[in-house]
Amino acid sequence: MLYALLGLAGIGIGLLGSLLGIGGGIFMVPLLLLSGLVATAQEATGTSIVGVLATGISGSIGYFLRRKNPWRISLALVPGALGGSYLGAFLTGRISSGALALAFGLFLLYPATVLLLGKEPKELVKARGHRGHSVWLASLVGVLAGTANSLFGIGGGVIMVPALLWLGLPMVEAVAASLLVMVPTAALSTSLHALAGRTHWDLALPLSAGILIGAQAGPAIAVRLPQRTLRRLFSLVLFYSAANMIRRGLGY
Repeated sequence: MLYALLGLAGIGIGLLGSLLGIGGGIFMVPLLLLSGLVATAQEATGTSIVGVLATGISGSIGYFLRRKNPWRISLALVPGALGGSYLGAFLTGRISSGALALAFGLFLLYPATVLLLGKEPKELVKARGHRGHSVWLASLVGVLAGTANSLFGIGGGVIMVPALLWLGLPMVEAVAASLLVMVPTAALSTSLHALAGRTHWDLALPLSAGILIGAQAGPAIAVRLPQRTLRRLFSLVLFYSAANMIRRGLGY
């Protein structure tokens, strides 16, 4: 019964993850902890990252079949995201993460508010996405996303999707790029957590099986939803992430 419930939960998480370009860790970690299935936050992270990998793989396939993958931007994001993951791990314990988390949470309120209004960040600034040099800017975005993911434990999609919108990508392509970058970064994190013994495979596998199924529905819905609606849905994820960062920064 437990495995069936995890599979059903995975279907919902996979759908939301692939629809919005997030890994789903913000749903899986609380699920595993609050249900008492794992004892520590580290074990919850090590188990949920397998599901994040499943979201990236299945969601990327779904967008690829619909020809929505911006390959050049996605590939430019990968090296920076991998490097940023190591940078975040290096900075952990060496800087005051509380003040940084508070500043980061307050910063997230800006794109969250913009997207809640149904707008794109580029509509409120003078910047315009030029694909020729967006690839280079995407590399920087990858570094920031990877660092934030490793340092704060939040999904890189929270950074990548708004940044790619600012660079001029449509919402669906920004989501697709975020999912594609998840594959190598989550694969690396999965390996590291598994080697450290923090992965509960008996929980991760049924959860991931459901995610693989659910993540196929996200792209099918995304290409049919109005872009304004999709941006507003993503803004809710940003507000949730901002609240967590502000709470952590204030020490609650």
